[in-house]
Amino acid sequence: MEMDKIDQLSAKAFEGYIVRKDLLNQFRKQFPVPTYVIEFLLGRYCATIDQDEITEGLEIVKRQLSDRAVKTGEEEYFKSKAREKGSIKIIDIITVRLDSRSDSYIANLPSLMLNDVRISEELVSANDRMLTGGFYAEIELEYDAAIAQENRGRPFGVRTIRPIQLSKRDVLEILYKGRESFTLDEWKDFLIRSIGMEPGALSEKAKNVLFVRMIPFVERNYNMVELGPRGTGKSHIYQQISPYSHLVSGGKTTVAKMFVNMGSGERGLVCKYDVVCFDEISGVSFDQKDGVNIMKGYMESGEFSRGKEPIRADGSMVMVGNFDVDVEHQQRISHLFGPMPPEMRDDTAFMDRIHAYVPGWDFPKLDKGFLTQHFGLVSDFLAECWTRLRNTSRISQFLPRVDFGGALSGRDTSAVQKTINGLIKLMQPNPEAPISDEMLEWAVKIALEYRRRVKEQQKRIGSAEFRNTHFSYRIGDSGIETFVTTPELHSEHAISDDPLPPGQIWALGTGGLDENAGLYRIEVNIGLGSGVKILNRPAPQLFTESVRYAEQNLYTRYKELVGDRDPRSHEFSVQLRSFDTAKSGSGIGMPVLICLCSSLIEKNIKGGLAVVGSLNLGGSLDLVYNAVNLAELAIEKGAKTLLIPVNSRKQLNDLSDEMIAKINIQYYTDLKDCLLKALVD
Repeated sequence: MEMDKIDQLSAKAFEGYIVRKDLLNQFRKQFPVPTYVIEFLLGRYCATIDQDEITEGLEIVKRQLSDRAVKTGEEEYFKSKAREKGSIKIIDIITVRLDSRSDSYIANLPSLMLNDVRISEELVSANDRMLTGGFYAEIELEYDAAIAQENRGRPFGVRTIRPIQLSKRDVLEILYKGRESFTLDEWKDFLIRSIGMEPGALSEKAKNVLFVRMIPFVERNYNMVELGPRGTGKSHIYQQISPYSHLVSGGKTTVAKMFVNMGSGERGLVCKYDVVCFDEISGVSFDQKDGVNIMKGYMESGEFSRGKEPIRADGSMVMVGNFDVDVEHQQRISHLFGPMPPEMRDDTAFMDRIHAYVPGWDFPKLDKGFLTQHFGLVSDFLAECWTRLRNTSRISQFLPRVDFGGALSGRDTSAVQKTINGLIKLMQPNPEAPISDEMLEWAVKIALEYRRRVKEQQKRIGSAEFRNTHFSYRIGDSGIETFVTTPELHSEHAISDDPLPPGQIWALGTGGLDENAGLYRIEVNIGLGSGVKILNRPAPQLFTESVRYAEQNLYTRYKELVGDRDPRSHEFSVQLRSFDTAKSGSGIGMPVLICLCSSLIEKNIKGGLAVVGSLNLGGSLDLVYNAVNLAELAIEKGAKTLLIPVNSRKQLNDLSDEMIAKINIQYYTDLKDCLLKALVD
C-alpha cells in the first residue's frame, strides 16, 4: 500500500494511535471476535507506519489470538489446558449473574460453553457491565481440582480480568491536537477510514449516512432509525467498532434487561451502554405490554420510572431494519416506518421522538471494494474519544447563528439541534475551535433533511398537526432562507410543494404550431458584472427572445419591481431545462422576469407553483390561447397552484370539474401583481 496525503498527516498527528485497517482482514474471519477486539491488539503491537515493526507486531497478534481466542470445536482443549496448567488466558465476552441459592456471582464464558464460573464480588463491582450485556476482555481463567471433587463444585474461576478498551485519561487532548492538522474534507475522509471504509468509493450521500450513524456515540439520548435494503452494513458500526455499544438482535427483549430489574434493582442496557441498537427491528417486541410506552417515555425525557424513584440514563437508542422492496415501492404501499413492529409503525407520538431517520437506501451494498487499505484511528482510541465527547456540547456556539423556519415545532427544533451538535462534535471535537460557516451549513442541511423525513411520515399517516413540512433555515442575519427537501419524496421531473430558492421557477411554455405545451425549469445565478447571459449552448432562438423581453422590462421597470436594487450593476446567468418534448422555451418571458427579480431581491418562489405568461417589449402580456391544456399539464406535473394572466379566465371556465378541484388557479393582471403572487410571503 502506498501512503497518501491523509496517511502521512495521520502518521504525524496521531503517532501510536493509528493502524492500517487492511491488517484486520487476515484475522477478521479467522477468529470469532469483533473488530475492535482485534484492533485493540493491533493498536498495542502494530500502531506504526514502519513495515518491519508491523510485520513483527502481526506475528505477536496472531500468536495471542491463536493462544487465547477459542474457535468452535476447541472448547474441551482449552478446558484441558486450564486443568493441566492451573490457569490459562483467553479472550472472550463475559457476563455475570447472581446465584441467589449460593449468594454468589456466576460468570458465563460462551466460547468455552461454561455458565457456572466462579468470580469474586470485587471483580463484579469493578466491572458491573458484566451484569447486563457483558463485554469482551482478556481473562485469566483458573482451575481448582479440589473444588472439582466437591458436590456441585465449580472448579473454573476468573482470577483476573482486563476489559478490552482504552483507559488513558488524555485521549481528547490528543484528538484535539491531531484534528488541527487536517482540513474539514481531509478529516471527514480520515474518520470514514477509521471505521474501516474507503471514502473514495462512496458518494457524498453515503458519507453523510456514515456520519449520522456515528452521532449516537457522541450525543446523549439520541434516537435514530435507519431502514433500507439488506447488506448495507447498518448494524456494523454498533457491533464492531466500540465496546460502549450493545446490539440487541431481533426477538423478544425484556423491560428488566433494557431498563431496570425490579427484583434486584439492577440497571439495564440503557444505563450501562452509550448506544443500544435494535437489529432487525421488525421482529423486536417486549415481554410486557407497557414495554413500548416505557421506551417512548425514555426516548422523550431520558428517564423511566419503575417503582418510587425516576431513573435517569443517557444511552442512545438506534433501530435498524430492512425494506423488502425499494424505497419508491415502499412509499406506494405504505410509509417509510412500515417495516417497524405493529405497536410502533403507525404511532405518530413514537415517531415524534425520533431525532433522525437515516436513508439506508443512500448507502451501497457492501463488498471488498468499500473497505479501506489505509490508516485510521485504532478503534478503542476512537471509541474512548467518542464516549468522552458525550460530556461536551456545541449548541451554545452555533445556535445564535442559525434561524430555523416556522415549520419546525419544538420537538423538531430539539431533534435538529441534537443532530447538528453531534455532527459538529465529530467534525470539530475541540470546543474551543471555531465552527466554520461551511461546516455549520453542511450539518444543518443533514439535520433538517433527516428530521423532515420523520415529519413526512407523520403527515402521510394523516395527522393534521404535521401538515407543514417545509423545513427551512437561515444562517447569519443577512442569510437567505433556504428550504431543505427529502429527495425520495419528489421526482426531479415533477413540481414539488417545497419553495424554490431565489432565482428558480417552474414555467409552462404555451408551445406553438410545431410544438406542444411543455414544462421548463428556469434557473438564474447572480454575480458581479452586468448584462444577462444564457448558459445553454446553443441557446434556443425563441428562449433567447423571451430572455431579452424579460431583461428589457426589468431594466425599464426595476424601481416598481425590485425597489432600489439596480439590475444593471449585476450579471445574470440564465439556464433553461426542459422536461417534455418542447425544447424551444417560447412564450416564457414572464417566468424569466420573475426569476431575475427573485434572484436580485433574494426571495424564494412559492412551492407547488407553475407560472404561465408571454411578455412583449412594452411590458404587456400576450393572450394565452390554450389555457385549458396548460392547466391540465400543470396538474399532470404535480403543480398545486397555476399563476396565469387574467386574459385566460374565460377559457378556464371550460376546465372540467374533476380538474378544477385539483388545482388552485390564480390570475394576475400585470408584472408586479405576478411577482407578488409568486414570491414567498
